[in-house]
Amino acid sequence: MNLAKSVYGLGFFLILNSLSHITAQDNGSNPDSLRKSAVRFFLDCDDCDINHIRREIPYVNYVRDVKEAQVYMLMTEREAGNGGREYTFIFEGQHDFRGMHDTLKFTSMPDHTEDQVRSRQLQMLKIGLMRYVARTPLYREIEISHNIRLKEQEVRDRWNNWVFELRFSPHFEGEETYRELSLFNSLSVLRVTEDWKLEFDFDHEYERVSYNYEDTSYTAFRNEEDLENLIVKSITEHWSVGGEINFRSSTFSNVKFQAEFLPAIEYNIFPYSQSTHRQLRMLYGVGFSTNHYNDTSIFGRINEGLFFHSLKMGYEVVQKWGTIDISLESSNYLHDFSKNRIELGGHIDIRIIKGLSFSVHGRIARVRDQISLARGELTEAEILLRLQEMATGYYYGGGIGISYTFGSIYNNIVNPRFGHY
Repeated sequence: MNLAKSVYGLGFFLILNSLSHITAQDNGSNPDSLRKSAVRFFLDCDDCDINHIRREIPYVNYVRDVKEAQVYMLMTEREAGNGGREYTFIFEGQHDFRGMHDTLKFTSMPDHTEDQVRSRQLQMLKIGLMRYVARTPLYREIEISHNIRLKEQEVRDRWNNWVFELRFSPHFEGEETYRELSLFNSLSVLRVTEDWKLEFDFDHEYERVSYNYEDTSYTAFRNEEDLENLIVKSITEHWSVGGEINFRSSTFSNVKFQAEFLPAIEYNIFPYSQSTHRQLRMLYGVGFSTNHYNDTSIFGRINEGLFFHSLKMGYEVVQKWGTIDISLESSNYLHDFSKNRIELGGHIDIRIIKGLSFSVHGRIARVRDQISLARGELTEAEILLRLQEMATGYYYGGGIGISYTFGSIYNNIVNPRFGHY
């Protein structure tokens, strides 16, 4: 009898639960139903706090495959004239939202914290997603608010777009027979407007190494100073003119003092306004360099003045299928074309098919222009500790990467336990 009552009670409970489930569906309030109708969103961002975004924007479905997404968002960034970063958010509708595209931007300040930048990124994502979410049943879950209206006032920049940055970075380490001290100091001054770009950078690097081995004690130091100055004038959406004036001193490269002047002109096949999406720039310059060496060079010179020219080409594209960034640089001294350098570098990251990505990066150079090398033999310590520049005909480096993911296309859940996603 008790068993029959229990079975009857269980059946009655299941019937009520089914009726409430049906009622919830009829009212359009079933969470599972709403979740299935949420916008499928692919976030392409290397500098975003993905966990934070998933927590704060739970009304979209985050998918792993760009082809499954109804909305694709690409975030790019570049240095801004105020010393911060300009972030560009490119929204592209797919499938049901094909043709619905938008681009939003914001610029961070140089003193913004990581949390402040993260909050602004989140704000731009919310704003950009609203036009898509508004076309789904989840619009009922969204509430829109605003801050107190700000009084209109004129913005006055007492710095007139000038930005200054100071850096000081000491490093030391040691053990029983080895000690190392290194110092890095820098000063950067920057002013960027639509018409002008002015950059002045001073870097100083000092390294002192000492070691004891049996009855031998050895102490050596390496000192480098660089003052780089760049002045650029915008001419049109494709043309720019300017030049570099650089000064250098380096015990590593046997340079007591070097002054380099390089006027140049640059042409970008694509408008500069599209630089966050694609660039194909060509820069050519002819300059003069006066060199004074610490020790007599391998060519028997203690000082000399040389004319040179250089050609640089750079291609960069950022799209939903991946990124390509390739550069080619070539230069030679005009008095002797055999003294030249050619360098090719690049990074390519491509999504091949669903879940499969391939990346490759590398740099290779043919070196024929080491005119400042000191005459004479290097000591064993100078070679092993890389305290002096060595003669070489080339250098190279690089790597590849392949990744493949499969399984559920959704990844809405956030679980930071043990530091894993």
